[in-house]
Amino acid sequence: MSNPPPDPRPKTGKGPAEGPGPPFFPRGDRTLWLGLIGIWAAFLLAQLWWSQTQVDTIPYSEFLTLQSEGRVEDLTIGSDWITGRYVEPKEDEAAEFRTVRVDPDLANELEGQGVAFSGRIEETWLTNLLSWLLPLGLLLVFWMFMLRRIGPGGGMGGGLMGVGKSKAKIYAEEEVKVTFDDVAGVDEAKEELEEIVGFLRDPKRYGRLGARLPKGILLVGPPGTGKTLLARAVAGESRVPFFSISGSEFVELFVGVGAARVRDLFEQARKEAPCIIFIDELDALARARGIGPISGGHDEKEQTLNQLLAELDGFDPSEGVVLLGATNRPEILDPALLRAGRFDRQILVDRPDKPGRIAILKVHLRKIDLAQTIDPEAIAALTPGFTGADLANLVNEAALLATRERAKEVSMDHFSRAIERIIAGLEKKNRLLNPHERRVTAYHETGHALVARALPGSDPVHKVSIIPRGIGALGYTIQRPIEDRFLMSRAELLDKMTVLLGGRAAESIVFDEVSTGAADDLAKATDIARSMVTRYGMDDGLGMVSLESERAAFLEPTVPFAVGQRHYSEETAREVDCAVRTLVQQAFERAVGLLEKHSKALETTAERLLEVETLTGDQLPQLLPGDEGETSPVRDA
Repeated sequence: MSNPPPDPRPKTGKGPAEGPGPPFFPRGDRTLWLGLIGIWAAFLLAQLWWSQTQVDTIPYSEFLTLQSEGRVEDLTIGSDWITGRYVEPKEDEAAEFRTVRVDPDLANELEGQGVAFSGRIEETWLTNLLSWLLPLGLLLVFWMFMLRRIGPGGGMGGGLMGVGKSKAKIYAEEEVKVTFDDVAGVDEAKEELEEIVGFLRDPKRYGRLGARLPKGILLVGPPGTGKTLLARAVAGESRVPFFSISGSEFVELFVGVGAARVRDLFEQARKEAPCIIFIDELDALARARGIGPISGGHDEKEQTLNQLLAELDGFDPSEGVVLLGATNRPEILDPALLRAGRFDRQILVDRPDKPGRIAILKVHLRKIDLAQTIDPEAIAALTPGFTGADLANLVNEAALLATRERAKEVSMDHFSRAIERIIAGLEKKNRLLNPHERRVTAYHETGHALVARALPGSDPVHKVSIIPRGIGALGYTIQRPIEDRFLMSRAELLDKMTVLLGGRAAESIVFDEVSTGAADDLAKATDIARSMVTRYGMDDGLGMVSLESERAAFLEPTVPFAVGQRHYSEETAREVDCAVRTLVQQAFERAVGLLEKHSKALETTAERLLEVETLTGDQLPQLLPGDEGETSPVRDA
């Protein structure tokens, strides 16, 4: 790409903040400050005049004479002054007097000589000035502090008068260091956003045929897939200011604050154009209106959403202001927000496939010290369904394991153990099982592994263990899918149910009873069977009819109060229950038949598992050979 044209606007070095705060002496409040100073000065002058007119200042020798004559009372003796009252003041005398203290020995000597004398406090102009200005300065500082607390931008949270200001973090052009080179595994999304970058860098070339930039672009995808990282990469590639804010930051305690912050955000963005506004977790702000029994037109969130819709209608994309939104719950967004002319484009940022995982791992692996045997493709094969955040966490966990063992580099074994920790949980070696529970768990997990190997086309077994992990898992079996799958046939779903029920089938054969260890397996198998009957139309009795939907359609509005509604009769509901029960029972009986056929392998593998606690694919008996592939949890009970 060509270099962007020079920006005539002055460059700023501000960090991720809202700009400089208000001056210590607010310019708009000069009249108020002058009035306060005048009132304080008048008060001091009045106090000074009153004190001078109501009290006589007399020499100390005269005070001694009045004292000897008994004409004074209510004396107050301080370090410098003596004040008191006349017993019977004369017509030309005030009711009170004061005099400066003199050393008693010197006063007695002067009085004996008949000399009139008085005291004087040595004061300078500086002490007098400070005695007046210091209290006034303290008062001014106090008032400035209070005004800054309630004024815009002051105090914690922007001050009482600044609640309507946007809390968006502003990143200057030089501060966004993320580029498309730092984003991997989402090539389609990057291609969609490249033309946004091109428009921001050269708007004339992209608008020469009359085309306009989409006003809003919505990034949709599961958590951890890199939506926020993509938005920052767009800003880094475009070299424009980046406004970042979360949808929850618009809503505050006070009514109308959310709408005010939306207005302020777009006003700041217009001043900084070309720029990017990024609103993360948009569903916290733009939930569909009218959903819920107590929702109304005066709801604060609805006012905020209405203001956002008005701003999207009001600004011209040719100004260079691009609005990016991100959410992982698009089905609850308001339909008015998704119509053409507002959020014109929705970009799916999905979980990466195997090549995408390889690209993401290469980005994260270059930050740690690796062994030469590390192969990103092998690690990607072990992590189907992982998002970019999951892969970053995996690399970090592997590095922590190597550090804990004081290893010089991170090996493939560290990655394997990190994957198991993420999938199945932390090992609970201090969770001691009695001999009978260990034996039941061993046969249970062996049943999963044996059924998985006996079924043709099933995912190969990677590892079987009876070491407790996580919160309630007493053992686990991991399979390795050969490739990423997006469609499954009826036969494959039945095989998956059979593998899930292999553990309970083994318990039933060996111990002639079942335990609670298959609770998770039963729940998963029942969910698969119910989906086959109600969603996929795979039951011959009910026919090819979709009776239920898993959730609202992707990027479609949610129908109010439609959750849990049923669109079929009680008779059909009974048929559904019977069909689900039949499918589960058939899968269980199929698993029992397979295990009875291979009972010797079941006994041998279970006894070996009791000895070593963990068996990998290459350690299993000949009936359960290990294969190359990818891992996915089958049993985590």
